[in-house]
Amino acid sequence: MWKEFKAFAFKGNVLDLAIGVVIGAAFGKIVSSIVSDLITPLIGILFGGLDFTSLSLKYGDSAITYGNFIQSVIDFLLISASIFLFIKLLGKFQKSSPKEEPAPPAPSKEEVLLTEIRDLLKAQNREKA
Repeated sequence: MWKEFKAFAFKGNVLDLAIGVVIGAAFGKIVSSIVSDLITPLIGILFGGLDFTSLSLKYGDSAITYGNFIQSVIDFLLISASIFLFIKLLGKFQKSSPKEEPAPPAPSKEEVLLTEIRDLLKAQNREKA
């Protein structure tokens, strides 16, 4: 069972996916920091010193805090736009780099002999006609 797990875990696709998840999580933290530390304060300044984290609707003793939700939506939009642009850029690089077609395999001895027989039969049929 350990060998099967090891073979599965170290396949290229699984390892690539794991690396992508780790990098994506780190990238998400960076974007979250940009949004909470730079973008939402700048938007708040434009709206007269508004602090997004304190935005809420109060009804009696209850409060619906929607400021963090707005920050999460901005996080999501920036992360998804960044990933989209990264994938588009990656696609352009893959299209621009020409992939060499592998050479067709050499014919086997049987195929060579069958080709010779076919050519001889064609030549005989032409002579009869």
